[in-house]
Amino acid sequence: MKGLKELRERNKSAEQGGGAERVNKQHADGKLTARERLELLLDHGSFVELDKFVTHRCTDFGLADKRYLGDGVVTGYGTIDGRQVFTFAQDFTVFGGSLATYHAKKIVKVMELAERTGSPIIGLNDSGGARIQEGVQSLAGYADIFLKNVLLSGVVPQISLVLGPCAGGAVYSPAITDFIIMEEHNSHMFITGPDVIKAVTREDVSKSELGGAVTHNSISGVAHMLAPTEQECLKMCRQLLSYLPSNNLASAPHEDGGDFIGRREAEMDEIIPDSPNVPYDMRRIIELIADNYRFFEIQPFFAQNILIGFIRLNGRSIGVVANQPNVLAGCLDINASTKAARFVRFCDAFNIPLLTLVDVPGFLPGVAQEHGGIIRHGAKLLYAFAEATVPKVTVITRKAYGGAYDVMASKHIRADINLAFPTAEVAVMGPDGAINVIYRRELNECRDKQAKEKKRLELIENYKSRFANPWEVAELGFVDAVIEPRDSRPRIIESFEMLRSKRQTNPKKKHGNIPL
Repeated sequence: MKGLKELRERNKSAEQGGGAERVNKQHADGKLTARERLELLLDHGSFVELDKFVTHRCTDFGLADKRYLGDGVVTGYGTIDGRQVFTFAQDFTVFGGSLATYHAKKIVKVMELAERTGSPIIGLNDSGGARIQEGVQSLAGYADIFLKNVLLSGVVPQISLVLGPCAGGAVYSPAITDFIIMEEHNSHMFITGPDVIKAVTREDVSKSELGGAVTHNSISGVAHMLAPTEQECLKMCRQLLSYLPSNNLASAPHEDGGDFIGRREAEMDEIIPDSPNVPYDMRRIIELIADNYRFFEIQPFFAQNILIGFIRLNGRSIGVVANQPNVLAGCLDINASTKAARFVRFCDAFNIPLLTLVDVPGFLPGVAQEHGGIIRHGAKLLYAFAEATVPKVTVITRKAYGGAYDVMASKHIRADINLAFPTAEVAVMGPDGAINVIYRRELNECRDKQAKEKKRLELIENYKSRFANPWEVAELGFVDAVIEPRDSRPRIIESFEMLRSKRQTNPKKKHGNIPL
């Protein structure tokens, strides 16, 4: 057949990327090629490539003689666990994966197809940045991608995998997407590199320290997950997608793991310490509630005083937000508030119900927090929970003090079902602080130190018996039921099942003005 030989030769040329030497260099650096990555990410044999023969049109700086089929990015669609996804994988063996006009056009095309078909988009980033030879056209290409990221936000899930360099303007596409997964050893993200920083500020820092995977997972909070290898990174992406719907009109995949709905855990009755000042691990409570004890945690190394992630209950995907008493006593601070707020908004955008577990003594006090804008950042979480219309179930396990009680999905900001353990303490503030305010005059008038301390302890005990329990909030209807901890799983599942037909809308508007 005419042209068949040429077609096969072109296919072979495109699949060679930048050639054997550059492929070998990629492997020597401990990195897979773009096509090898897609083989691991997608179901075997499902990948359908688009724009395989696209090349650049630049003739400046000797590029006229350097044309590679595909122009440094592999694009197309395939399936993950049988579900359609669109994807692009930058090819570092071709021009260092640098982005230019036609490279960008290929990415934009699959993003548009993802939007039309209601399919997730997954980007595999491994690029030296803008192709300088194309000048401002490469910057225009980035902006085209950024625009599509914004327009697709809240429409289809967007996941970014950073498997190599991602610097300069390139970082803003992953930053707009819903989740960023970074490979531990070879990936890095930064606006300006170490050399520029040293020249401008005289700070001496390595690529890894400045923008490596550990930095962005533990310090900046830019990334959401960390994987020790590319293979684990790609596996993690597949696992994450299993909890997410394909688009904002779909439901998340149902997975029947065979766990008993009515499972009651005696261990739950023993987790909360008798002393309200002794920490415990909220993660264990999440695991005991979840189907098959599985908790897929998001941002586990950042703002560890709050936990976020996904579980399944009766096979359904549920987003979890929980204070972690093991870290900072579970206080809300700037980073925890921002971390949780963004997760709540993601779940609400994609119809994923929210389970909130509360043990919060308040917002973290301190000059650094106040000057850093804890008011504004704390308001983000308040805004996110209040705005969310998905089914919301809240369980107060122990402390729920002050404004933090309101913020953590209280009944007053439209949580649907609010439950409490018998160990719950709901009050304006902790007993010590409250007594010092309410009985300041009486205590100050007491001149004898021993008598003063005795009086103070008596007042604290009276305050505890009055407020450090769930009974008043139950009497007021601010919690719907006080439950035995061992009954948590069946009661929470019953609540979410009841809420499956929930319909709630916000006032019609273009969009709100979240306190960014």
